[in-house]
Amino acid sequence: MMSRIQLALNVDDLEQAVEFYSTLFGVEPAKRKPGYANFAVEQPPLKLVLIENPGQGGSVNHLGVEVESSEKVHAEIARLSEAGLFTEEQIATTCCFATQDKVWVTGPNAERWEVYTVLADTEHFGTEPQFAGKDDGEAVQACCGTAGNGEAAPEEAGTESTVACCAPAAAAR
Repeated sequence: MMSRIQLALNVDDLEQAVEFYSTLFGVEPAKRKPGYANFAVEQPPLKLVLIENPGQGGSVNHLGVEVESSEKVHAEIARLSEAGLFTEEQIATTCCFATQDKVWVTGPNAERWEVYTVLADTEHFGTEPQFAGKDDGEAVQACCGTAGNGEAAPEEAGTESTVACCAPAAAAR
């Protein structure tokens, strides 16, 4: 696999979005779970992630670059840190139904970027404490959802400031 850009979009209705993007790109989702779907588009090289988030449809959740190995992620951590960008590292984290190594950076307009590699598929959205006791649809909302007003969903009461799978820690924003 070569590197490819990732675009994670919030969608109001996952079924409608999957139908549209399947037609647009001529491929079916590579992974489909409650509240979540992703497409591995060959041409143009794109990882399209759809996150059901009613009321936020059409907005960007986050951006990324999928790379082929953990070595590439670690090289990007070193390169970005050396360039003076604040990085938030997540190594062997479970997110978006996959175990991943990744690094987050925040752009000049608060846009969130991740550079990541998938180590293995999983059956659960995430394993961070804020997902404990939630079904996968609720976990998607906890990680990638909003409070319905465009603001990030508040963290679960009693949890420390843990890094959500598809959002960098508050300090990185």
